[in-house]
Amino acid sequence: QVQLVESGGGLVQPGGSLRLSCAASGSIFSVLTMNWYRQAPGKQRELVATITSGGNTNYVDSVKGRFTISRDNAKNTVYLQMNSLKPEDTAVYYCNAKRLGVIYAWGQGTQVTVSS
Repeated sequence: QVQLVESGGGLVQPGGSLRLSCAASGSIFSVLTMNWYRQAPGKQRELVATITSGGNTNYVDSVKGRFTISRDNAKNTVYLQMNSLKPEDTAVYYCNAKRLGVIYAWGQGTQVTVSS
């Protein structure tokens, strides 16, 4: 069983940076594909970034060049470094864990607000 806990959200001015963390329980973290999603008010949940067990990454076009997903298997943690933040990045950010197309867990979400 896998449980996920996100942290690191907050209020930041446009152009600022935040680093989100998602800590996983259990012993299978290293074989999981980890994803960051976000959901803004009134919008559908959107896949933002993915990192596979092998370290391959993928991003939605709107965050390419600004966000970086990484993982530390020794700490069972996935990160989302967010730079050059824009007001349109405001959302609740969730991590999830998948393997072979099966969703193992969702985190509870962390609020990111970009505003002056």
